[in-house]
Amino acid sequence: MAIRTRFAPSPTGFLHVGGARTALFCWLQARKEAGTFILRIEDTDLERSTEASVEAILQGMAWLGLQEDEGPYYQSQRFERYTEVLEQLRSQGLAYPCTCSKERLEALRAEQMAAGLKPRYDGRCRDREVLDEGVAPVMRFRNPTDGEVVFHDQVRGPVRFANEELDDLVIARPDGSPTYNFCVVVDDMDMEISLVIRGDDHINNTPRQINIYHALGATPPDFAHVPMILGEDGARLSKRHGAVSVLQYRELGYLPHALLNYLVRLGWSHGDQEVFTREEMIELFDIEAVNRKAAAFDHEKLKWLNQHWMKTLPPEEVAVELQPQLERLGLDPAQGPPLEDLISVQAERVQTLVELVEASRWCFEDFEDFDVGAAKKHLRPVAAEPLQALRERLQALDDWTPEALDVAVKAVVAELEIGFGKLAQPLRVALTGAGMSPSIDQTLWLVGKGRSLERMERALAFIAARAAQA
Repeated sequence: MAIRTRFAPSPTGFLHVGGARTALFCWLQARKEAGTFILRIEDTDLERSTEASVEAILQGMAWLGLQEDEGPYYQSQRFERYTEVLEQLRSQGLAYPCTCSKERLEALRAEQMAAGLKPRYDGRCRDREVLDEGVAPVMRFRNPTDGEVVFHDQVRGPVRFANEELDDLVIARPDGSPTYNFCVVVDDMDMEISLVIRGDDHINNTPRQINIYHALGATPPDFAHVPMILGEDGARLSKRHGAVSVLQYRELGYLPHALLNYLVRLGWSHGDQEVFTREEMIELFDIEAVNRKAAAFDHEKLKWLNQHWMKTLPPEEVAVELQPQLERLGLDPAQGPPLEDLISVQAERVQTLVELVEASRWCFEDFEDFDVGAAKKHLRPVAAEPLQALRERLQALDDWTPEALDVAVKAVVAELEIGFGKLAQPLRVALTGAGMSPSIDQTLWLVGKGRSLERMERALAFIAARAAQA
């Protein structure tokens, strides 16, 4: 049977980078083996699950391009099925009601911990015929009391748990709603999931789930538990390390391909290769090659990859991400050069799209004042003649291309027998308001003819006023 994987987030928050990496691994393994990738929203916790979180997860998956083959399925729409399977287990004596109060369970836990024992339910209601009155019962799974659960984890290798270490877990709450470990088994069984890839924080759930599979007469899937992602300080990645939401990285100006490329290398490698196209990821990835050691998130490496893909991807693909960044930062894309042209010039000078926007504001909006230091240094009376000569030449220029503009600037420099910087630097300040920009021909090209001539006229007026005050 062809492989079937699933990504099953709980909609109690955003799609974080750990979840995104798990989704990527599931997606890649399914694509590699021509299988099926399923998206399932695990929203049985009705109090904590929100529509906003569901939308954030779906948006994050769409932005990353991790398109599901089936779904999204919603656990909240499958309660009838869970009830049916619960009744099946109860009728077969494989589940039982428990009326132990919260107070009793807390006291039992405290007693066991004080004795140095692992906290676990003691099975008080397991074979009771008369239950406590006035307590709404939960439903517990009757876990085997002897033997062990053994499985081969595709990341961690052989794993075994003694059944005596596992207690009778709750599979339905007092209101009848099913719990995580139970729903997961029913869903994966019904959806014929053949490989479960998830974080290694779930590994203690796996033997419990395998026992439920066996109780239902079903064959468990294969499992692969991937290591957690750490912050650069070695602690588990969290908000205090900076952005952890996939959509936050979008707002910070990262490309989806760069984030995917970075995430695939967190715990997996192919020799020393750092840069992977989507096609290479699919071809080369293998879940069994994932390292069981936790990987640390390196923001500088992510920035490096982001700059690489800003320069390497087709400019029109990058432009799709650049346009909303401009709008979010208050700029109108229609007021500047074609975004593909801007990307071709600026991508090698910055590491994120946000940096690109901030470094390119002069392309989209006029500035009120010149940078004081730059103006004092470069917009001096001596710059008036070359600026005026170039302005006249540019006014007559029909071919507004970097090549033609470079010829025009160099022609004025040659005619006036001045150093290139004597014209380029005052012109740069005139065009951008500051002393830093791309090459002067590219700067003129991006600003455009009409706006360039206006800004040069403004600079000449500034120089004249400065001379009059001298």
